Amino acid sequence: MALSRRVLLGQLAATGAAGAALAAGAGPARAAQPAHGGGRRVHTGFDRLAADGYRLLTGRRVGIVTNPTGVTRELRHIVDVMHADDRVRLTAVFGPEHGFRGTAQAGGSEGRYDDPATGLPVYDTYNKSGKALADIFTASGVDTVVFDIQDVGARFYTYIWTLYDCMVAAVLAGKRFMVLDRPNPVTGRSATGPVLDKAYASFVGREPIAQTHGMTVAELALLFNGEFVPEAAGRPVELETVRMTGWRRTDFYDATGLPWVPPSPNMPTPDTALVYSGTCLFEGTNLSEGRGTTRPFELLGADGIDRRWAAAATELALPGVHFREAYFAPTFSKFQGKTIGGVQLHVHDRAAFDPVRTGIGLLVTAKRVWPGFTWRPDHGIDRLTGSSAVRTMIDAGAGPDEIVAAWQEGLKGFRTVRRRYLRYP
Repeated sequence: MALSRRVLLGQLAATGAAGAALAAGAGPARAAQPAHGGGRRVHTGFDRLAADGYRLLTGRRVGIVTNPTGVTRELRHIVDVMHADDRVRLTAVFGPEHGFRGTAQAGGSEGRYDDPATGLPVYDTYNKSGKALADIFTASGVDTVVFDIQDVGARFYTYIWTLYDCMVAAVLAGKRFMVLDRPNPVTGRSATGPVLDKAYASFVGREPIAQTHGMTVAELALLFNGEFVPEAAGRPVELETVRMTGWRRTDFYDATGLPWVPPSPNMPTPDTALVYSGTCLFEGTNLSEGRGTTRPFELLGADGIDRRWAAAATELALPGVHFREAYFAPTFSKFQGKTIGGVQLHVHDRAAFDPVRTGIGLLVTAKRVWPGFTWRPDHGIDRLTGSSAVRTMIDAGAGPDEIVAAWQEGLKGFRTVRRRYLRYP
């Protein structure tokens, strides 16, 4: 069995999956890629690590932070693959929100248990940071923590802050840290939206980055390590990143040839990720953001909303998207079991579509046409947008263009910093 695995890995290397240099600071491999779609084939950080015989992990006791998205192209989970390979010493797994095997809903995790498939100890990282998380790394006995989770490109998606918290904890525990890169499914073309004010930091935004960051997880790790980890932990983490080959900043997920595994229960498709960084803002209101439907974050609504909302949203002439009057009955979450009215977003031009501007436009029009509109009492909208500015401007009657203009200076500063850490063309 070990011999057949080596043969398979050698074949992957021959197709360009491996590069001679994998660690941070090295350029991506230049071997020819097999044709698919537009003639490119994306190999993830894990693909390249495995095809290189796990050379970067030789002699290390490894723990991995991952979830159901940590899969190969053949949909084998990388924990199962690594556990079965005698060239890597995998000794622990760390589960984020929703859990390692993905059994928990939003705001939940799986706790501490031994994985039935591999016998490996699984430690719960959700809602843990600083010394508490460092103590988990210490107790696990690993010397290197590896991160491999599919992100969706939005500041308030918690996996990137699990990445950040684990990097800080690795410094405190004296562990090395490695990030295996995966595509940003909504492209890495640009950063958009407001930048977090540190006064509003939380688990849906620890540090001042844009609402749509336009980076991969490895690029974010480099940015975190250069800008934020030293302040939080006293010094940078000992970081290695294993980059992809074949991915370009303009690629949407369907251009990668990779299978999509929902990174969380309400992120079923790449289409969901496309709108999420804008429509997730409705979590900060009394409207349904579509949880409990087959189109979360694409369906929005509330009891008492009718066709007037879709009409008002259409009048904004937002680029790349149409709005359809829609009625639906969520099976859980807000308005469970009740038929409500609202809109469904239909993105017809992904390149032109701006999810954050669209989300703001929908908030503005919902408040104008529906007298029942309210913010969540805890002002969760402020944590999602990164300050009180969006909420107070909407309450004052500002329109989408005025609100978007208000965050441009901060966004320009973030874009300048971001450029230093980009690693793909």
